Amino acid sequence: MHAPSPTPSTGPRVLAREDAAGVATLTMDDPSSRNSLSEAMLAALSETLRAIAVDRSVRVVILTAVGPVYSSGHNLKEMTAHRADPDRGRAYYADIMGRCSQVMQQIVNLPQPVIAAVQGLATAAGCQLVASCDLAVASADARFCTPGVNFGLFCSTPMVALSRNVAPKHAMEMLLLGQQAPAEEAFRMGLVNRVVPAGEEVAAAHALAAIIASKSALTVKTGKSTFYRQIDMTLSQAYDHASAVMVENMLARDAAEGIEALLTKREPRWEDR
Repeated sequence: MHAPSPTPSTGPRVLAREDAAGVATLTMDDPSSRNSLSEAMLAALSETLRAIAVDRSVRVVILTAVGPVYSSGHNLKEMTAHRADPDRGRAYYADIMGRCSQVMQQIVNLPQPVIAAVQGLATAAGCQLVASCDLAVASADARFCTPGVNFGLFCSTPMVALSRNVAPKHAMEMLLLGQQAPAEEAFRMGLVNRVVPAGEEVAAAHALAAIIASKSALTVKTGKSTFYRQIDMTLSQAYDHASAVMVENMLARDAAEGIEALLTKREPRWEDR
């Protein structure tokens, strides 16, 4: 087990990483900004995810936070400061939205599954962050919100991830009303997989991670990638793509090992190839 270590940064640490038993736990640790997706947080997340993507020792990622807020979304103080720019902030806003979108796509494209362990309020791009993860476990105290409509800034980029997680009318309700949804409501909508007693969300995420980590990493990587590629295809395209993937998967060493283990009633010995 590795001790928690800060991600490389020129400023204060805002993200910690701890690895154990094939699981990398990333903890957003900037409660003074309500764990906002500030320039520093986005840089730390992007750099850490880039390193994890090529780290064969990591089989699952858990993304959690400290404090009463999971993430408040974009850092509005940083964004407001750029209204004084000659272009009224246009270039900065385009850059920061691009950086945030890149991090969300890094999560989706990461070979390893990512589990959000949400202890508190996830709002705006913080809600987007939860929706971008493959699985989510929420504390009973957690709440979810896309409140931009309340202050003249529709949550258009959070909408991208949200609308790919929940039914359209549920997504539009969150986006148009801007109200907080409690954890049980988020579960009913399909935004989170589990709701657990307050304080147990990280342990519950680790329980899920342990199960996933026991599988063939190659198989999990193949499945995650295929899931997101086929989801927006037509039905016939999806079947063509999934069938081609299954052929290649069937030829992999771990598939042969797994099937042999099943037939002979023994535990498989994965080689992740």
